[in-house]
Amino acid sequence: MVAETWDGILNDINGMHVKKEHVYAALDSAKSGAIAEGNVGGGTGMNLFNFKGGTGTASRKLSAEDGGYNVGVLVQGNFGSRADLTIAGAPIGKEITDLMPDVSWKREEAGSIIVVVATDAPLLPHQLKRLARRVPLGIAKTGGYGGNGSGDIFITFSTANPEAFNQEKNTTVEMVSNDKINPLFHATADATEEAIVNAMVAAETMKGRDDNVSFAIPHDRLQEALRKYNRLAK
Repeated sequence: MVAETWDGILNDINGMHVKKEHVYAALDSAKSGAIAEGNVGGGTGMNLFNFKGGTGTASRKLSAEDGGYNVGVLVQGNFGSRADLTIAGAPIGKEITDLMPDVSWKREEAGSIIVVVATDAPLLPHQLKRLARRVPLGIAKTGGYGGNGSGDIFITFSTANPEAFNQEKNTTVEMVSNDKINPLFHATADATEEAIVNAMVAAETMKGRDDNVSFAIPHDRLQEALRKYNRLAK
């Protein structure tokens, strides 16, 4: 499965610079374990709320009472206008109004985001689709609202029921009761919100094509703003 977000502000996207050897190198270097965040992989040329964006991850573990399931989220964020940026409920975009991208082409909210949600909860396809529909709730909590031209791609999958596919015989699968699925919805929205913030916090200032610059969100000023709204300990 292939998905994309547009990075033409920083990248010479029409230059056809990616060759066959780059594709094979990327495939050959793929590995399990912790995922790098910020200006890496497809997140290299991303922008979030007019700050440098990129790749971000977050996860949630449900309580034993709710099944003890895990929900992991990976985002490639490339959207948002500065005035709308909200972190932990605080209007960060209204507190940090400078450091706007020094680019040759200005635009309003019209970006994109790819979100991959993985869980070990036993969910059937229609339940995974319901999980995907909770992703926008997490995006909205950061200030994204899916502007005109925004390309939003959400992919969900479950690692449960590994023997479900069998061409030779009938199989039995397990599923979470719909009456018990709310904690998974909550975890999906929460982890999506955090993954977007993590992408911004991990990203670094980058200069791209035509000397276009996208600035990283300043950590000290972000912390100061969060303290102002009692979202961070003094």
